[in-house]
Amino acid sequence: MARAGAVTFKGNPLTLAGEAVEAGQKAPDFTVHYFEDGLHTVSRDDLLGKPSIISVVPSLDTPVCQVQTKRFNQELAAMGETINALTISLDLPFAMGRFCGAEDIQNMRVGSDYQDRNFGQNWGMLIEELKLLARGVFVLTADGNVAYAETVGEVTDEPDYAAALQALQGLG
Repeated sequence: MARAGAVTFKGNPLTLAGEAVEAGQKAPDFTVHYFEDGLHTVSRDDLLGKPSIISVVPSLDTPVCQVQTKRFNQELAAMGETINALTISLDLPFAMGRFCGAEDIQNMRVGSDYQDRNFGQNWGMLIEELKLLARGVFVLTADGNVAYAETVGEVTDEPDYAAALQALQGLG
C-alpha cells in the first residue's frame, strides 16, 4: 500500500510505502544493522523488556537529522539503562558509527535500514521517490506495543520532542 502525499519535502508531496504505524498497535518487526566493533543487527524483539524510543531520520548527513539525534541523545541521558533508544536511517552503518563517535552520541544506538529496507516498508516510513526514510518518532512499551507514533508531515521539520519524551516517561 502506498500513501501518496503522506509527507512533503520543501512543500512537495511525497509517497510513503506501507501502512502507517499508529499508537495502540503491536510494533511491526524489523531488523537494522549497526557498527560497533564489527557489524551487528538489532530487531524489534531485541527491544522487548524495556520501554523504547525509535527516532527515524532521512540521513545523519543533514543538519535537521543531526539536531534530532543530538537532542534525543541529550534528553535521554538521564534515563540511562532503563530504556532502549535507537535512531534509524538508510545511511551505511559505518557512516553512522563515525557520526556517533564525532558527536559523542552515547545514549542511543544507531541502526541502518540500508540492506533490506524492512523498517521503512513495515513501519510505513520509506519515501518512494527519494528512497530515504521519512522523519518520525515512535515510543514502544516494554511488551512491544506502540505507545506513541509521529510521522513528521514536512520532512525538513523537527519532530515534537516534548510529546515523544512525555510518552516515554509515562511508561517508566
